[in-house]
Amino acid sequence: MSGLMISLQDAVAQGVLWGIMVLGVYITYKLLDIADLTVDGSFAMGGCVCAVMILVFKADPWVALAAAALAGMAAGTVTGLLHTVFEIPAILAGILTQIGLWSINLRIMGGKSNVPLLKTETIFINFIDMTGMNRQAASLVIGIGIAIAVSVLLYWFFGTEIGSAMRATGNNEAMIRAQGVNTNMTKLLALALSNGLVGLSGGLVCQSQKYADIGMGTGAIVIGLAAIVIGDVLMGRMRSFGSKLASAIVGSVIYFVIRALVLRMGMDANDMKLLSAVIVTVALCVPVMMRKWRLKKSYTEGV
Repeated sequence: MSGLMISLQDAVAQGVLWGIMVLGVYITYKLLDIADLTVDGSFAMGGCVCAVMILVFKADPWVALAAAALAGMAAGTVTGLLHTVFEIPAILAGILTQIGLWSINLRIMGGKSNVPLLKTETIFINFIDMTGMNRQAASLVIGIGIAIAVSVLLYWFFGTEIGSAMRATGNNEAMIRAQGVNTNMTKLLALALSNGLVGLSGGLVCQSQKYADIGMGTGAIVIGLAAIVIGDVLMGRMRSFGSKLASAIVGSVIYFVIRALVLRMGMDANDMKLLSAVIVTVALCVPVMMRKWRLKKSYTEGV
């Protein structure tokens, strides 16, 4: 039982840290209706930059996190430019950036596929030394604090004029363009902001697990979509924008708890990507099938 509780506590902590990545996916997927595949590369890039900043440049862990976020924003900007300036479809632009980031991330880490941070300071180690908490509790407290801060900033930002223009671009691009808004710029900013959050999450996960790996972002977009879908199912009746942001983080926590429970039941860890894909597929297909069934039923009753 104690092992199960430790696993669940670690799952909740990881869910909160990955939840910041899910917030980034939420911006592109829900607000702009774009499945941005840059995420897999920008998440790893955030972790790689964070690790190198701490290990090689001896930077403060918080400065390393800021660098990870900026690196993610740079990756999102590249995708945005490919999509808006060169008119490459968004999904293809994300794929091109993601492929390029694989080589860039390897170069950032000096050609190594894995960079450990075993004997270096991180925000989690410093917090543990200051409070005496265990690793899981420290990760949870720091993760919740940063997630709340990021959510509050996003709530404020999307209430501003430029933030509202971003949301309107996803709702009705033609209408907001008719109002004189440069929709290419709003898309570019949204992609940069989204991947900045993804890079920040990658840096947090890197410091939490004490290593950066070239493949740490593989499947991140699927995890993000699964978390968003789970959050929508649990908190879909709440209509406020703040609750939508909260649902993304809650969905991430639930996803990692489900994953921890499944692993405890003996499922092969290599099958987790398949499980994630199945969760997203079912969650996306069921509402469509239910809507078609209701529509067919209404026609039948009308006859």
